[in-house]
Amino acid sequence: FLLPRLRREGYPVYALGRRVAAGVDADGVAWCRAELEGGSPLPAMAGLTTLVHLAPLWLLPPRIEAFARMGVRRVIAFGSTSRFTKQDSASVAEQALAARLAGAEAALAGACGEHSLVWTLFRPTLTYGSGRDGNIAFIARVVRRYGVFPLAAPATGRRQPVHADDLAAACIAALECPATQDRAYNLPGGETLSYRRMVEAVFAACGRAPRFVSLPPTAWRLALGALSLWPRAPRIGLEMVARMNTDMVFDLEDAQRDFGYSPRPFQP
Repeated sequence: FLLPRLRREGYPVYALGRRVAAGVDADGVAWCRAELEGGSPLPAMAGLTTLVHLAPLWLLPPRIEAFARMGVRRVIAFGSTSRFTKQDSASVAEQALAARLAGAEAALAGACGEHSLVWTLFRPTLTYGSGRDGNIAFIARVVRRYGVFPLAAPATGRRQPVHADDLAAACIAALECPATQDRAYNLPGGETLSYRRMVEAVFAACGRAPRFVSLPPTAWRLALGALSLWPRAPRIGLEMVARMNTDMVFDLEDAQRDFGYSPRPFQP
């Protein structure tokens, strides 16, 4: 979603990826093969001034010095609201992820300050779009395959799914907006709805009538234990189940005020 918006705005664009073929595509985007991990050299990119980082946040701070030497003076990067929602998880792995995100945020601010770069950090909520995400697309796969979705009743935890194209629009809006410099923003979607209502909307988008199976916590443990023995079963963890009744809601007021952030309502 971001590359077409950048080109429509007239920006010349380099796009870096680990598994891409080098060359200029039909839209005028110059693709470069690059590996951020391991300290391997970055490709030469003439006239580089701004970096939008869409890869995992912790890959960026060690590379800030190299990008600064190439001429970058402006950075927009993506973290996640998981930094907050998973910090008290019962899962050690999820706690580690939250800590890693928090550490990467601090490291990014420090590295940018050291090398005189201005930065903006975006923390999206539950991201969806194009059927390639691990959130709404996962629910849709379960709905299509099984025609039913398991819930931890009453599944009233509130969610704010955000479309990836709205995040791309946020990048464009922030690029030349001085108010966003050296600031972090939570970026929720434009609608707040319960987990159950969110899944009902996915059923509707798939052309299916909503059908749920509600299980108490003890039954969930037994069911997940059984599912773990089935290689083709959907991957559902106890933490995901518990969060169905936990609010995960963030304020978009700062983003609205500073760069006119206006995400769409949930449209799976």
